[in-house]
Amino acid sequence: MNRFACDVDEATFDERVIAHSHATPVVLDIGAEWCSPCRVLTPMLEKLALAYEGQFLLARVDADENMRIAGRHQAKGFPTVIAYSHGHITDRFHGAQTERFLRAFLDRLISNHRAPSTADQHALPASSKHTI
Repeated sequence: MNRFACDVDEATFDERVIAHSHATPVVLDIGAEWCSPCRVLTPMLEKLALAYEGQFLLARVDADENMRIAGRHQAKGFPTVIAYSHGHITDRFHGAQTERFLRAFLDRLISNHRAPSTADQHALPASSKHTI
């Protein structure tokens, strides 16, 4: 069991992603069981969540079960990975990536979370209260 990763659905999104991102950056992994690249990327993200020892939380979303979350985040392909920091979306990418790419993505997220830029402070809140 990975204590630095959790599954998220509509009912738990605000608490596990938005609220948690104020204390620790959150990486939202939107994927599906049938998605081959997802079956490659998610285990890599889980491994990195353990390696980074709580410097970020991995929040996994099954797009088939949570279409509203996928739609709200404009996930047009899977996997879609979105970085949250201080309640805001700060970065994103689509598709499977190399571990080197993922480490650079995570390092940037963690560094920016510790010292949020002026642009991040003025970003629109990423509330999940929107209706689609």
